[in-house]
Amino acid sequence: MDVEMNCHSTAELARRGRLLHWKDIKWTPEARIAATAVGLLVLDQVTKWMVIHRLPLGREIPVLPGFFRLVHWGNTGAAWSLFHGSNHALAAISVAALVVLFLARRYFEGDTIPGQFALGLIFGGIVGNLTDRLVHHHVVDFLYFHLIRRDGVEMGFPAFNVADMAICTGVGIVFLLSWRSQPGNPAPGIATLASGGSTAPGPSGAGEPSTRSSQ
Repeated sequence: MDVEMNCHSTAELARRGRLLHWKDIKWTPEARIAATAVGLLVLDQVTKWMVIHRLPLGREIPVLPGFFRLVHWGNTGAAWSLFHGSNHALAAISVAALVVLFLARRYFEGDTIPGQFALGLIFGGIVGNLTDRLVHHHVVDFLYFHLIRRDGVEMGFPAFNVADMAICTGVGIVFLLSWRSQPGNPAPGIATLASGGSTAPGPSGAGEPSTRSSQ
């Protein structure tokens, strides 16, 4: 009986300890940025893993004919296939961008909660595409939107991925916060949110069909 009570007391103390430990976590700006970046990185890599293992390189699946296709394209360049074949150089630039952004984070609204979320998206997106360049030697793109003109010519937006969406969203949030914080641009809602209250160009890693990309 005593042994059972002691076991129960020990389990209860351990449970309370876990609860107290969770409540006592101090969410510093760096912790918020890191948590957002890690969550985004996991989502990005999981979606790319699914594409890599379910759709051969260069293949496409029409989802909304004439508008949206799931593809598996490799991009060794940047947006709109700029700097095609410069995978190593762009990987180095990505590393440099990560260092600069981290050191200058306070100049990119890093002292506000929305700014920390935005920076987390940017960091996670950059690391996601950098991982592709180091592991696959190209960025994996799989979301492709396009339109068919009356003359039958296809007009497509560069293929992109979750990391690209995160980078563009993060940059947009930082730009909006910076613009709203300028004199003459009052925004009570944004200001309250930025103070911790309760209340873009195309994707950076847009892809191209694998027939035009090198491994």
